[in-house]
Amino acid sequence: MKKPGSMKSLEDLGRARLSQNFFLRDFLHSEIADFYRIPNIPDDPDLAIEAGSRLCEELLEPLQATFGRLHIRSAYRNRAVNAFGNANKLNCSTNAATAADHIWDMRDADGCMGATACIVIPWVWDREREDGGWQSLAWWIHDHLPYASLCFFPKLWAFNIQWHERPRRTIRSYAEPRGLLTKPGMANHEGSHAQHYAGFPSLVTVSS
Repeated sequence: MKKPGSMKSLEDLGRARLSQNFFLRDFLHSEIADFYRIPNIPDDPDLAIEAGSRLCEELLEPLQATFGRLHIRSAYRNRAVNAFGNANKLNCSTNAATAADHIWDMRDADGCMGATACIVIPWVWDREREDGGWQSLAWWIHDHLPYASLCFFPKLWAFNIQWHERPRRTIRSYAEPRGLLTKPGMANHEGSHAQHYAGFPSLVTVSS
């Protein structure tokens, strides 16, 4: 599929269905792109759709089925938008570091595919607002879903959730307590962490 060259072809691309409840258009909004008038259009639509489908099917669909509607804060950024954000200190890493992350249609240095979305789960925020409350959700996801990496933020417990062909299984946070929560090799990485998310719902499986 070619990169859209008209409003009509972009409209058609937005209708690409990534999973039962998500379409590509749901992930194309960007405040950077809107404010600075940089079109946030995939350079490689086929790769964006393939990576985004894995993100939606394996991570976002089960989260929404379990906790209710997700709020998508940001997700896909094309290379031009991300490079502008990095150059202007708008909380974007370099394109090389963001490949197979927020840049869904750019493979990383190892040739791997990946995709990230920053989301809020209102069910969790409404119940876990106290300091450190994000950790309940972090451990629930760790025990139930094949995430590649998670990174949490203070406002609304928004977090980046990544699907990747070679998952690192790391959890970091800019919310207190800040820093690394877990990674492979740490003593807390294996086993059940159910004591951290008492009262959370059981995983609802989603048929593809």
